[in-house]
Amino acid sequence: MTERKKIGLPARPHPDEAGEAPRRHAPVRGVAPRKRMTAAEAEEARQARQARAAEQAQHAERAAPDGRWTERPERQARHERHERREPDRRTSERQRPPVAEQRAPRPAPRPAPAPVEAREPVDHDGRVRLSKLMSERGLASRREADTWIEQGWVRVDGEVVSELGARIYPHQQITVDRAAREEQAQRVTILLHKPIGYVSGQAEDGHDPAVVLLTPENRWKEDKTPIRYSRAHLRKLAPAGRLDIDSTGLLVFTQDGRVARELIGEDSDIEKEYLVRVQWLAEPEAENVSAVVPEEVIEQMRHGLELDGRQLKPAKVSWQNEHQLRVVLKEGRKRQIRRMCELVGLKVVGLKRVRMGRIPLGRLPMGQWRYLRPDERF
Repeated sequence: MTERKKIGLPARPHPDEAGEAPRRHAPVRGVAPRKRMTAAEAEEARQARQARAAEQAQHAERAAPDGRWTERPERQARHERHERREPDRRTSERQRPPVAEQRAPRPAPRPAPAPVEAREPVDHDGRVRLSKLMSERGLASRREADTWIEQGWVRVDGEVVSELGARIYPHQQITVDRAAREEQAQRVTILLHKPIGYVSGQAEDGHDPAVVLLTPENRWKEDKTPIRYSRAHLRKLAPAGRLDIDSTGLLVFTQDGRVARELIGEDSDIEKEYLVRVQWLAEPEAENVSAVVPEEVIEQMRHGLELDGRQLKPAKVSWQNEHQLRVVLKEGRKRQIRRMCELVGLKVVGLKRVRMGRIPLGRLPMGQWRYLRPDERF
């Protein structure tokens, strides 16, 4: 048999013999090769950890009474030196602030500013808005004045002013064109004797608004005003004040902004008179309510009551008869009279408004209406 030869790879020369440096495996990307610590280095690291632990324990003992940590003098000095250094241009603007700033106590919250009452802006030279002056002088409502200014119907010291928001001095003279007066004269004000079951404004909860009663058929036959009924009178007609759904009496509708401002404006002092039928809750079966209600109750209704945390204006309260109170108010809070009565132990079983300013309900039948006469003023 032929002798078989052993085939093997040539032996690799030792690095020292070939004069070559030993080959190393490429380190894993992103991970640096770990270097084994000598015994001396391990002992030094152990001592460093013990020193840091002791330092943290001392730091805990110096905690402030309010729970915030105090800064050690040497660390605080290091932070101050860090703050004095010029910032590196390569440093991001979103770099975290120094530790001293992070641990600085938060400032106490500022008290909320007191509410400031909204006022009409006044120029430093004393000028005010033209439409505001016209409203204050009773020439027109502010919205109406703006319309007249746009149409060129307003003059200040003889010169036409057609710029909205124009400001003038309070002593300057304001005149209005005849066309504006004629347009204003065509606006109507209607007086209605509202029945129970109708709401004053928009329809709600299935109840009709009182404006549906303003039809030619419901006009009072004794209305002597020469105004001829027109459906245009119902346009932009709004209630000036309100009556509850379970209340009756005088309800005013108007197209005239001056009338609305006079009756329900913020500075209105027009009196509203009501007849209020009541029961004394302590004796609901009493036939003569005025005889069982203490006088102190009526005196309390005249002044001293408050609603929703706000003091009410003084009211005139007296007995109209054995069952009815006569109440005169100069304000119109929601369900004010009913809530006033509840506060003193009275229950309202009937409420009727009989006068607004100088205009009485008079003999106007329930459910009927009439125009405000030119000679009538609230």
